[in-house]
Amino acid sequence: MMKPLRLYFYRSCLTVFLLTSLGQITQAQTDADALMIPKNMFCAVASFDHSSWTNYWEGTFKRNNLNIGTLSANSYMAMGNYGITNKLDLLFTVPYVTTNATSGTLKGQSGFQDLTLTLKYLAFQTEIGKGIFSVHAILSGTLPLSNYEPNFLPVSIGLHSQTASLRGLVNYQTGRFFVAGAAQYVQRSDITIDQNAYYTTQMIYSNRVYMPNVNNLLFSAGYRSLKLNIEGIVSQTTTLGGFDIRKNDMPFPSNRMNFTTAGGLVKYSFDGVTGLELTAGGNYVLKGRNVGQSTDFFGAVQYVFDFNKKHAK
Repeated sequence: MMKPLRLYFYRSCLTVFLLTSLGQITQAQTDADALMIPKNMFCAVASFDHSSWTNYWEGTFKRNNLNIGTLSANSYMAMGNYGITNKLDLLFTVPYVTTNATSGTLKGQSGFQDLTLTLKYLAFQTEIGKGIFSVHAILSGTLPLSNYEPNFLPVSIGLHSQTASLRGLVNYQTGRFFVAGAAQYVQRSDITIDQNAYYTTQMIYSNRVYMPNVNNLLFSAGYRSLKLNIEGIVSQTTTLGGFDIRKNDMPFPSNRMNFTTAGGLVKYSFDGVTGLELTAGGNYVLKGRNVGQSTDFFGAVQYVFDFNKKHAK
């Protein structure tokens, strides 16, 4: 029973899960599944994501804004996943983001956002009943790739904060069906903005902005086979501090940004071209605070390179 289920994990390379809300780009959640890639194999990914919203929450008050119209963001991402060992993967993400508002005078922004580096470790795996139970420890960090301005929400391409995060993920798969849960804590660095004073809940005479940390809870379930993966995902992100957008004011980088999303994805592996996979999916913000009620669609092309072959004729 153990060997066939390992094949399900090794065959697939990356799961793409991206959310855009009020100009805050959450990195593609390549650390949100229990799939591992074997030693000396590399999964290269090119993906595209489109997100848009018209309504948003100003604190807990849901509204629209005729000076924004519809806010949209496109993300073009290059990603990779390399198997250092059969139990340790190294992943990276490089996104280029563009934003646009259909009304008003806000000019859309564009540029490279934040580099994400991730180590995913298969810490424990055992058979329970007719299935396999596994525990993963995932360490990630982000670093801004360009000098974009974070204090121009909602059209900013990101928050320009360096982050370090730790995620614990548990997964149980029996046959071709699985359930998984994860919890993540994100430590965020302070940022600087292009002004010498600003107001939160009090006047602050500085260009330095304190950024509250974040936690995330995730639940997923679905079907995995050698050829087809179908997955449903529910996620809750909570900012540990911050403040609400003031009435008729622009959002600010250190706002409390909470949101619950529901979505899914489908991944298909081709028999005729070994290593080629296509992924498509989307998600929707069900409930939020100081974020846009965004609808998100994404697609990705993945190809797995096996560097073990160069040692054999």
